[in-house]
Amino acid sequence: MSAVRTDVRVERRPKLSENVVHTLRSQIISGDFTVGEKLPTESRMTEMFGVSRTVVREAIAALAADGLVESRHGAGVFVLDHPTGKISAISADIGNKISQAINMLEVRTGIEIESAGLAAQRRNVAQEARIQEAFFEFERLLELGEPTGKADFQFHREIAAATNNPFYVEILDALGDRTIPCDTNSPWYSVEVLSDEYLRGLQSEHLKILQAISAGDPLAAREAMRAHLQSAQERYRKRLAGQQAKYSNAARRSTSRI
Repeated sequence: MSAVRTDVRVERRPKLSENVVHTLRSQIISGDFTVGEKLPTESRMTEMFGVSRTVVREAIAALAADGLVESRHGAGVFVLDHPTGKISAISADIGNKISQAINMLEVRTGIEIESAGLAAQRRNVAQEARIQEAFFEFERLLELGEPTGKADFQFHREIAAATNNPFYVEILDALGDRTIPCDTNSPWYSVEVLSDEYLRGLQSEHLKILQAISAGDPLAAREAMRAHLQSAQERYRKRLAGQQAKYSNAARRSTSRI
């Protein structure tokens, strides 16, 4: 009699309502639906998502339980103010000071080191594939000489998604792709961070993260993400030092002419 295997992991297929919740939550967090805005009607959402009214109601109930929406009798479902919305407002209002960039990187460090470790432990095959697809999209854009910021953010976002903890994705979405310095939408981008050398350095760091996650090595994934984000902070510190040196040189030239 053959032994019965008990170590086979069967992945649960997500409920239809979970897919609706994920889409609506992402749209709310990203600001597609603003605070106080009314969501599409129940009948409209059944058409949009190709699901039943029961599925839509389950999704709305889940969003309401998370404090993202409120059903008002006879009026519809409305988006509520929420903490991640406040984060979005902060990230949208940041200036171009390097100190702000370093602060933002510290926040990302606290979130993304652990998300990389969890992704190495929890990712499924499809999630790993999406991380790799984002990596190669960055590479494709780099070869074409086109902006890589969106692909960079997507790489980090897919890692957050692979934790299978939706709050990692929500926080990253709330911070937004403006936190990626090589994105031309970022208030901290410069000619240096758009250089081929700079971007290839980033891609090398991304590869180490990808390889650790693919190997299922949470310790290596955390260390690779830590090194990546700390390198970003160090690059900003070098920019500060460069600004000081430029000022000192200008001051010396001015003094010598007196």
